[in-house]
Amino acid sequence: MNDLAAWHKTNDDYLSAAISWLRLRLMHLTKAHEDDDAETLEGARSAMQQLASTDPPPALLILSQRLGLARFETDVLLLCAAMEFDTRIAALCAKAQNDATRPYPTFALALALFDEPVWEALSPERPLRFWQLIEINQPAAQTLTVSALRADERVVSYIKGLNYLDDRLKTLIIPMTDAIDILPPSQLQQAEKLLQSIQASPSEWPMVNLVGVDSASKRAIANYVTRSIGLVCYRLSAELLPTAWAELETFVRLYQRESYLLPLALYLEIPDTDKVLPVIIRLLARLNGLLLLDTREPHSSTERGMVPLDVTKPTSAEQAAIWRQMLGNNASSTAAVLAGQFNLNVADIRHVTYTLLNTTLPAKTEAPAIQEDAWQACLLAARPRLDALAQRLEVKARRWEDLVLPDAEINTVQQIINQVDQRHHVYEQWGFGRRMTRGLGISALFSGESGTGKTLAAEVIAHRLKLDLYRIDLSQVVSKYIGETEKNLRRLFDAAEDGGTILFFDEADALFGKRSEVKDSHDRYANIEINYLLQRMEAFRGLAILASNMKSALDTAFMRRLRFIVNFPFPGLAERKRIWERIFPEEADKEMLDYDRLSRFNLTGGSIQNIAINAAFLAASTGCVITMPLIFEAIRGEFRKLEKPINEAEFRFIQAVEIQA
Repeated sequence: MNDLAAWHKTNDDYLSAAISWLRLRLMHLTKAHEDDDAETLEGARSAMQQLASTDPPPALLILSQRLGLARFETDVLLLCAAMEFDTRIAALCAKAQNDATRPYPTFALALALFDEPVWEALSPERPLRFWQLIEINQPAAQTLTVSALRADERVVSYIKGLNYLDDRLKTLIIPMTDAIDILPPSQLQQAEKLLQSIQASPSEWPMVNLVGVDSASKRAIANYVTRSIGLVCYRLSAELLPTAWAELETFVRLYQRESYLLPLALYLEIPDTDKVLPVIIRLLARLNGLLLLDTREPHSSTERGMVPLDVTKPTSAEQAAIWRQMLGNNASSTAAVLAGQFNLNVADIRHVTYTLLNTTLPAKTEAPAIQEDAWQACLLAARPRLDALAQRLEVKARRWEDLVLPDAEINTVQQIINQVDQRHHVYEQWGFGRRMTRGLGISALFSGESGTGKTLAAEVIAHRLKLDLYRIDLSQVVSKYIGETEKNLRRLFDAAEDGGTILFFDEADALFGKRSEVKDSHDRYANIEINYLLQRMEAFRGLAILASNMKSALDTAFMRRLRFIVNFPFPGLAERKRIWERIFPEEADKEMLDYDRLSRFNLTGGSIQNIAINAAFLAASTGCVITMPLIFEAIRGEFRKLEKPINEAEFRFIQAVEIQA
């Protein structure tokens, strides 16, 4: 018989002896005190005490000691619980109270039945009611002392030796079964350090603050630490907490009771919002036991000792090792490429790998095919979070030929592609990453008026690198509320870190205008927002592109912190001709077009594309091919949209030339 089975037998024997003693006490009340009854009672009490001396003691005594019950209160709880264990107790209660309508325990009965009565035992501040160990059924106009007492169902189960979480808490807190069971060396070191801090703390459990954006890694560390201490970790989202004080107090009481009855720790997920802050403050002030807070930023609490831990994702080398372990040693080159581009934790890598193993990998053995599938799976894993924060641009098969820019600017765009592509090689294998003081981010400014090809260039880069491109309108990110802009940017960069995503910040002028002299709090917070974005761009593992229509309006100090600046000039005559020559797909039905004539109109590449599409629709609606007159009509429409003057003489001249031809 193992230790647990032996304890259960001892606990059952103790309950049997305790209920026998209780029956004798009840029967003793119903007749004259006789010496033989006293001897029998003493014998039953001795049997109880002998079984109570075991180690560990019976459940009733454990509960009594942990929750601070006096001897009289323990006997009252036994009386209430015995109603569930022995059907004879109800009749004995009625007989002892000389009232057939009261086949249940009452406080008046307990006062007459047990020694050392505690009159304040039913006070709301005493353990029986404070910990909700018993329930009082008190109808109107009935005194408290003669009202029915009933043991709480969870408490009855505990006394019987069945120790499970209270059903009323299961809708809020759940066992943390989804935590990964392996930790890379860097996180294992963090977990061991945290474990030492907890074990070295005074008798009161400390409060642990796990800080960072990687919740999966934080849960893994929490699970490792709590298991090492012998606790079961339960998760609770702060957003599920009741906001009404009475309901919150009920939850706190129940959880506090469970923390004494079960070896548990609470992992509290605190959202990045102030909506539930008052509830959290009240909760933290009341809870005991080991409490682990999951927050993005450090949480300030003065209620009790706080042990902070900044949790980061596995290092690039550790991620590569995990990829090799999951994909197999023959995928060593693939592992290095994936670890260099994507920043995933153990859970993400495991999820991506399991998805591949159940779909495409079994049918493929070539390394390039495996790498391509794994690459796409990593992109897909990061999309759900980003899709809720920014607009994903569908990157089509953009060609270099589609990008019409001066040679110097084309070379700069190629440098951007090369640096993103070779980042792992230079930073990790050649060790340059250890010498970078500001961060490893690659940032670029695309400057030029609307329609000159800034978005197109970003799409070309994304297509060549096989990465997702997300467009962020900074005018929508900037908030009038203090601190909200930083929160919006933090969510965005945190989500983009995982997928090696390219972030394309449009309308950068909304935030990156020249910083003015600080005259009030608004100016001060505006500069804080700019500095925050610059810091995140420098630390961002991906590529961040800022697009601006007014380079002259940007702060020069800001531009010095960018790695690349690409100017998108208004296209000249030769550039416009090249754009016109490439704007129509090969499948489009068109007549011989005079590109020299068309290039004389001062238009950007974006406007030329609009004109080509509008002319194509005009041709399709009339059942003819795309002609010069239809293109002229589309040009007039574009001029009107841009509120540019239309020189009809120029159109007539061009049309006359066409007629003569």
